[in-house]
Amino acid sequence: MTAIQGFLDFLDESPVNFLAVSTVARHLEEAGFERVDASAPLYNIQPGDVFYCTKNDSSIYAFRMGREPLGEAGFRLICAHCDSPTFRIKPNAEMKGDGGVVKLNTEVYGGPILSTWFDRPLSLAGRVILRTDDPLHPLTRLLHIRQPLLQIPNLAIHFNRQVNDGVKLSKQKDMLPVVGIITSELEEENLLLHVIGDELGVDIDDIMDFDLYLYDVTPACLFGVHQEFISSGRLDDLSMVHAGMTALIDAQPDIPEVTQVLAIFDNEETGSLTKQGAGSPFLSSLLQRICLNQGGTLEDYYCAVEKAFMISADNAHAWHPNYSEKYDPTNHPVMGGGPVIKFNAAQKYASDAVSAAVFAGVCEKAGVPCQRFVNHSDVAGGSTLGNILASSLPLRGVDMGNPIWAMHSARETGHVKDHEYCIRAFTAFYELA
Repeated sequence: MTAIQGFLDFLDESPVNFLAVSTVARHLEEAGFERVDASAPLYNIQPGDVFYCTKNDSSIYAFRMGREPLGEAGFRLICAHCDSPTFRIKPNAEMKGDGGVVKLNTEVYGGPILSTWFDRPLSLAGRVILRTDDPLHPLTRLLHIRQPLLQIPNLAIHFNRQVNDGVKLSKQKDMLPVVGIITSELEEENLLLHVIGDELGVDIDDIMDFDLYLYDVTPACLFGVHQEFISSGRLDDLSMVHAGMTALIDAQPDIPEVTQVLAIFDNEETGSLTKQGAGSPFLSSLLQRICLNQGGTLEDYYCAVEKAFMISADNAHAWHPNYSEKYDPTNHPVMGGGPVIKFNAAQKYASDAVSAAVFAGVCEKAGVPCQRFVNHSDVAGGSTLGNILASSLPLRGVDMGNPIWAMHSARETGHVKDHEYCIRAFTAFYELA
């Protein structure tokens, strides 16, 4: 299987954050990584050990231990995020209309381009919480309904002649997906719970709660005269998740000199300030525990942080052929031109001249081209993981990503070469002595 076909499969298996973490965990375990429980002590960690743990089922942290203790050599960290803009299903979601038509009540997660979600075959994915005898420890089941189940229907142009002139959309009124038509007394109430119960093979009385989201069921694919483009939802930021995971698994040697770390956070699209987000001290506490397990001290941990380097991987804006005026005149990355270092004078990105030079040198070592992005001075930009993570881990680091079109659309576009370049650059970074 080629890396790109593997990436397309990865996207299809990862419709939401919980499924993305589960997919990463499966790939890590197939490569020999052992799952550890963060609530248990970390004992007897040795050079060459490979292991991972999760938080909230929606973030994941993987390690390949180096020959040198953290306090002496630091560590190499690649971080990305597994959440993407979508719609969350609210509790008591069914809303019945004329003719028995049922729609689901939703709330927006992150900042999607709302109009791109209309008239697409959608379904549900996430996690479902089931009753057990212990109220403190309910059972979690992942849900991935693969068949088309819902759709958000557009309003016909005949009722809105100005639709092509731009329409302000109501998140509460316009963005509610239709799930079906009531056909029996059994479905008069709890239609959604019956769908969940049938999918999981459980009694609906055992369903206590859920975290469920919409996703577009159309598979990821390639397009273009040379099949050079990647079309899929969630390229932001699953492309960086897949590249980091692939690099960690493929990196050589089996026992590196410097410890390799992959951190995939949740909730970047809503600010990262959760226990599973980049603003959490969870990764910092893990690294401290590992350092102490190696016989180090808290002082050794602080030294490790100073010697470490972070690649904060979150996608960048590719130059758009229809909107060139939106881009900086001299710093607009192009599709297929390689990974992009992101700069911002207001410090929304962690990159500075030193960290940019480090990453550019890594790309050079990997034989990969490298680009730079700066916002047009009249266009406000976004932020990402780097500086948020640095609030608990004051690392040297760079913010970078692959160039894509239509960021936060239900369907984004990337380039095959850029994904291949990124895997090579990340692998070279992990293999640095």
